[in-house]
Amino acid sequence: MWLRERVTHPLDPLSADEFRTVAETLRRDHGVDSGWRIASIELAEPGKADLRAFDEGGPTPPRRAVAVCLDRSANATYKSVVSIDDGRTEAFDHVPGVQPNFTVDEYTECDRVLRAHPDVIAALEARGIVGVENVFMDTWTYGDALIPEEYGDRRLGWSDTWLKEGPGRNPYAHLVSGLHCIIDLNTMEVLRVEDDGPFAGGETEMPSVMGEYVPRYVPERIRSSSRREPLKPLHVTQPEGPSFTLDGNLLRWQNWSLRVGFNYREGMTLHTVRYQDGDRNRSVAHRMSFAEMVVPYRDPSPDHYRRTAFDIGEWGLGFMTQSLELGCDCLGEIRYLDAVLHDSSGEPYSIANAICIHEEDDAVLWKHVDHDSGAEVRRTRRLTLSFHVTVANYEYLTYWRLYQDGNIECEVRATGIMVTTPLAPGQSSPNGTLVDERTYAPFHQHFLVARLDLDVDGPDNTVVATESHAEPMGPDNPHGLALVVRNVPLRTESEGKQDVDFATQRAWKVVNPNVVNGLGTHPSYKLVPGGAIPPMFDPASPVLKRANVIGHTLWVTPNHPDERWPAGEFVNQSATDGGLGAWTRADRPIENTDVVLWYVFGLHHITRPEDWPVMPVDVVSFWLKPYGFFDRNPSLDVEPSPPRECHRPS
Repeated sequence: MWLRERVTHPLDPLSADEFRTVAETLRRDHGVDSGWRIASIELAEPGKADLRAFDEGGPTPPRRAVAVCLDRSANATYKSVVSIDDGRTEAFDHVPGVQPNFTVDEYTECDRVLRAHPDVIAALEARGIVGVENVFMDTWTYGDALIPEEYGDRRLGWSDTWLKEGPGRNPYAHLVSGLHCIIDLNTMEVLRVEDDGPFAGGETEMPSVMGEYVPRYVPERIRSSSRREPLKPLHVTQPEGPSFTLDGNLLRWQNWSLRVGFNYREGMTLHTVRYQDGDRNRSVAHRMSFAEMVVPYRDPSPDHYRRTAFDIGEWGLGFMTQSLELGCDCLGEIRYLDAVLHDSSGEPYSIANAICIHEEDDAVLWKHVDHDSGAEVRRTRRLTLSFHVTVANYEYLTYWRLYQDGNIECEVRATGIMVTTPLAPGQSSPNGTLVDERTYAPFHQHFLVARLDLDVDGPDNTVVATESHAEPMGPDNPHGLALVVRNVPLRTESEGKQDVDFATQRAWKVVNPNVVNGLGTHPSYKLVPGGAIPPMFDPASPVLKRANVIGHTLWVTPNHPDERWPAGEFVNQSATDGGLGAWTRADRPIENTDVVLWYVFGLHHITRPEDWPVMPVDVVSFWLKPYGFFDRNPSLDVEPSPPRECHRPS
């Protein structure tokens, strides 16, 4: 666990003692007691200049935290800055017209309140559901445009109702279609019970669905229909231990070094990513993380029209991070980092094994077989940092990987349980796929936004769009073979709004125009897009108005410490974009300056029967690849495999 006595660097995450200091200071100075909720506390990270001075032997930047508090009685949000070193409040400002993130405490309280409410019990009994021991109320957040007018001044949630077949069974197997509640989250008052749809009153029998995935609950007829032989053991061992070192939060491996962070909203964050190139310790990135995740369901039916989740801004990946288990989530010689977070009273708690760090074999790094001298081959090793989050019915598994040739890969795997909806006899839906008896899974999209604060050999960089074009046939190109690459510097924020183009293999290089490599060109890192998906929204759609970011694959902005959240800081119950859509209207210059790239990618989930009742992972990724950052292949010095491990069969 990260404790106060182990905080040795300005970027170290907040410790349990520091969370307590913040909560105690807010209680003492501003009466933040049981009538309030502390929605979030996170480290106020020092700026680049302060970190640079610290690394050069200068003073340690002060430890500060930013806390967002909700006065439940007044439905009022306050943003505060607390000096941890001094135990005092530096700022405590009311932010009118916004709602802070949903808290885990509210989520569990809603389930308890709703299952005890007489109107909910009566609606369930009218559908033939007697008793609530197997009923689960799944509460979601609201977008402003969807809030009923009479409740516009409240902090709201809306609920799904689910029924499982017994203890330990899948809670998302059976949607009680048409039964939804609206809840005031401050008073925990049930404002409305919506009870409609084809199954209200029990007039239509619910379909018989097999929604179980835990082996002991899967019927034998299904388990035995495709019985496969068990796998033989596969062991990954490193008898001498891993090749990386972990000193607190400082990670070093194969010329790479970085610091690992963690907070309630982004989950794992990567800081000061550097590469030791000979006698130069070169900067690649200052900070990389996920800044937003927008998951709109593309089904206008009463069960799904409100289902437009902003999982990072409305909830927080950190709060939803799960403990990882050796041999299941991570395989090999593992080093774990725990995480410390807080509940809505500010009391800290730990997530054991929140972050997994390990090496993986990744097949061949490079190889050539010469006619005379034979084969030279090197196997590649990669270092993987991962964390897993559970967002209600879905799991997102995030992996950042460092490679020996200077590449960085970011991969996200989605799994979990799809939302499904029962159909009345003879009914169908054009907005989903039939996955079980009279049951469909609605189409939806997962938009992930990576925030990439790259510092390629320093903070002043230029982003260049690079495209491949076939030259027309002519005297100089008689066979039509010529291919050219065109590089266009992006000079303003309007030019920095970019879309993926498969036809030209468009990518983007982050170039340092102030540095020259040994070949006389400028070093850069290339963002190689992957998993980019189109938004497919009408411009007037409330989702697109709230999250302009999903309208483009890439945005480039000048770095500003207050611009961290691409759809705005407070997206819960938002009506308009308070992030990139607002910032970029100034059309600021982005050439040869400290820039941030916002890369949008994700899953266009056209649901399928094979995703039910539990979804095999769907994988998306993108790469950051050195392009002229090195003068030649930086992995020439990778050692060959020992002879005892590299031999031909007799």
